[in-house]
Amino acid sequence: MEKEFYAAAAQLVDAHIVAQAQQVASSNAAPARRLVESKKLPEAGWREEDIEALLRNCAAMDSNNFGNNVGVGEREARVISPLVRRRHFGLAHGVGRSGDIAAVQPKAAGSSLLAKLSNHLALDALREAGNTEFTAALVLPCATGLSLALCLLSVRNRPGNASKKKVLWCRIDQKSCFKGILLAGLEPVVVSPTRDRGVGGLGDELLTDLPALEARLDALGDDVLAVVTTTSCFAPRAPGQETSDSSSLQHERAPDDVAAVARLCAAREVAHVVNNAYGVQCARSSATLSRACRVGRVDLVVQSTDKNFLVPVGGAVVASPDAALVAEVGRGYPGRASATPSQDLLVTLLGLGRRGWRDLLDGREALLDAFGAKLRALAAKHGERVLETPHNRISFGVTLERLAAAAAELQRAEGADDAAAARRLANDKVTKFGSMLFTRCVSGTRVVAPGKTQVIGPETFRGFGASADDYPVPYFTVAVALGVAPEELDDFLGRLDKTFLHFHKQIGKGMQTARQDAAAPTCA
Repeated sequence: MEKEFYAAAAQLVDAHIVAQAQQVASSNAAPARRLVESKKLPEAGWREEDIEALLRNCAAMDSNNFGNNVGVGEREARVISPLVRRRHFGLAHGVGRSGDIAAVQPKAAGSSLLAKLSNHLALDALREAGNTEFTAALVLPCATGLSLALCLLSVRNRPGNASKKKVLWCRIDQKSCFKGILLAGLEPVVVSPTRDRGVGGLGDELLTDLPALEARLDALGDDVLAVVTTTSCFAPRAPGQETSDSSSLQHERAPDDVAAVARLCAAREVAHVVNNAYGVQCARSSATLSRACRVGRVDLVVQSTDKNFLVPVGGAVVASPDAALVAEVGRGYPGRASATPSQDLLVTLLGLGRRGWRDLLDGREALLDAFGAKLRALAAKHGERVLETPHNRISFGVTLERLAAAAAELQRAEGADDAAAARRLANDKVTKFGSMLFTRCVSGTRVVAPGKTQVIGPETFRGFGASADDYPVPYFTVAVALGVAPEELDDFLGRLDKTFLHFHKQIGKGMQTARQDAAAPTCA
């Protein structure tokens, strides 16, 4: 409230009481002032009522909430449902203008202010997580795949890139990134991973084949617009982690070493777009990405808002060490857009504050090793093992080899024509292991069995799900992702134990029935 109000109030009630109320009101408004001045995360999280007050005060700055406003345009932020209006706090203008999603709307000073604050807080949160080389961030109202398409289009619109069509894509079996390349009207060139050389042979981990990537860059030359790498993925694929040998470009078996790829891109003047879908939560990925920005070329990095910041699905944060390129992405977005993803992120980060955000990141990292040890013990109990993927600090893979062997034996007992047919039928049964977990209210696991084929656009992927044509064993994945509670992980292990027991019990019953059928006399 204005000073004049308190001066008038002091004429009606005791002045010292009004002065105290004015001091409290000023104190309550101080966090909002500091937020606008600093454009950084508050150290401590805000109370919900303070966040609501900010939203309502900003909504009052938008023209659709002016008491005497007369709107005669075709878009006046009219909302007919009171419930919808309350859900959005009266903020109905969205973000951006027709020519730039990051532009200020003259009709919506409050909505524009919230959008600017969200971008600044997103950048601060990314830097707090370890992405220290980013200089700008933009919250987009679309998820990872579409945001990657916008980034690639922005790269293509830069001078000298109009004729370049090909995008080298380090294979990671998630459809959205690949479809984003296709949506941008570009031609993906798949660079398949290679398996880590373990002691005595091939290891479990799937790594980006740097020699193959380098060879493709050399062969395609000026036709290559960009390379797309990934920093977060399901095991056994290794994400973009830096290795001890990443200072050289020697043809080593290395994971999706973003720093090495960044050097390749810098040397060949090729853009480098990073799919950091849920990599913000991983300290090692963030450190590697920062190093890549320092030693090579990283143009744009896309991170999901829901996976990294625990908000509803629908947004992504595009960040870069090049603020001008982030601005170009904003100018490339066609039209205005929903403000919901941006405002959800702002509200969440204000509620967490810097300390809450740091605690959330550290808490996830603290769960990894203990959970991994428990998972290994449980897998061994059932004759399985955890895949050795030391560079993946989010996802674990657990083999289903014994389970598949038992299922194949059952198929042979039931009369499968040959060993290959038995394995094929057994793989079908193995995939039902995931369904059994789901019926026990376990979500998020992925069962991958050899042999699945997936067509996406012009490309046919063999062994889809494993990020490799011929991964040798069936397995399932489980992630220690941001926000998971220790109790959830322990509960999962208990349900997993029961699911293994139930599956083998079913196989045992099937074997018994098959033996009985085989022993039964046949009628002449």
